[in-house]
Amino acid sequence: MRNKYFIFSILSTLFLLLLSGCSNQKDTELATISINTDSKYVSTFKDLNLGTVLDFHFKLNNADKSWVDLWVESYKDGQLESNSLTALSYGLSPNKVEEGNIGFGIIKTDAESFAFLYGPSVKATPQKIDKIQSVAGISGWDYAIGDKTVKLELNETYLLGVYRESKGDSMRTYDLQDENEVKKMIDDDHLVYLLKLKIHNRSN
Repeated sequence: MRNKYFIFSILSTLFLLLLSGCSNQKDTELATISINTDSKYVSTFKDLNLGTVLDFHFKLNNADKSWVDLWVESYKDGQLESNSLTALSYGLSPNKVEEGNIGFGIIKTDAESFAFLYGPSVKATPQKIDKIQSVAGISGWDYAIGDKTVKLELNETYLLGVYRESKGDSMRTYDLQDENEVKKMIDDDHLVYLLKLKIHNRSN
């Protein structure tokens, strides 16, 4: 129980540091996203040895008319689990533009592991998951988008990042921007978590 209170307090503190206001810039694209390896989330997790987090800088124009779905699919030995590992939906902001951090992380303690999602001014309750990293295999995290800023389109599903555990003592690399390569990775590995995002319109 003490571990759980510690985890919630850490996440709450980081969340307050990353609260973002609106931007007044006028852009033509719906939204943009880029990896953010030097964020406060990433550095704090490294400094405190809490686990691992994939962090992104996300900007959404027309935020007052848009809805964002962020979720993590879980695959075990090639099979999709019935429920998302964790999910977060938000939108219809009072601001026309929303800009800030979004991401997915896993907090590891001696006895438990927790998965969590967050977005600009929102966060999901950390979900307890099976202890990560298989005994026989190895594990790894990867961003699924490149180093450049990516423009996002309406009603398109985007793969942002991956956590995986191998079946053996080796792990090969895959092109995460190739759908067939991602399917092969799911079949080859013991455990795969896929972080995905989709933007769509929703009327008030």
